[in-house]
Amino acid sequence: MIVLEVLSGVLLTAGALFLLSGAVGMLRFPDFYTRIHAVGVTDSAGAGLVLLGLLLRTDSWGTAVRLLIILLFMALTSPTATHVLAHAARRDGVPVWREGDPRR
Repeated sequence: MIVLEVLSGVLLTAGALFLLSGAVGMLRFPDFYTRIHAVGVTDSAGAGLVLLGLLLRTDSWGTAVRLLIILLFMALTSPTATHVLAHAARRDGVPVWREGDPRR
């Protein structure tokens, strides 16, 4: 049991670090497209790692099935939502940041 607890702790910590790096990217990157890329990638990985870490700590099958359903839902919807947001922004003319752009 100690191995599962340690592995769960490692997964939870790694997931939290991914989510934290996404938040930092959201604050630091200069335009919409780079921000959505940072958040989209780290959101999928971070949430997945956190859910896997929680999955190792569960005692009941019902909870494990719910966590797996949430994991599947996140894996399908997060990249799709990021793509749709980026596509809509590009269609609506949201400008791309260029090096030396004074808006930064």
